[in-house]
Amino acid sequence: MLGKQLFRAGTSIGANVEEAQGGQSRADFISKISIARKEARETLYWLRLLSEAKFISPGKLTDVTGECNELISILTAIIKKTQKS
Repeated sequence: MLGKQLFRAGTSIGANVEEAQGGQSRADFISKISIARKEARETLYWLRLLSEAKFISPGKLTDVTGECNELISILTAIIKKTQKS
């Protein structure tokens, strides 16, 4: 069950970024990128749960959680830059 939730949240990030690129307006673009950021944060949550439930060792998740945090930072920067312009 946890793996399924992780898969759904993780794949939703890319789907929302794709939708944002075809956004109908700046507000629509920001909305979709914001949803992608929320899904990235949810992905981190599921990764932590998998680790705490001992399904995956914390060491194996270090790179993935680091990349997920970087993605959140990138999406946040896109949102801020788009809101300013």
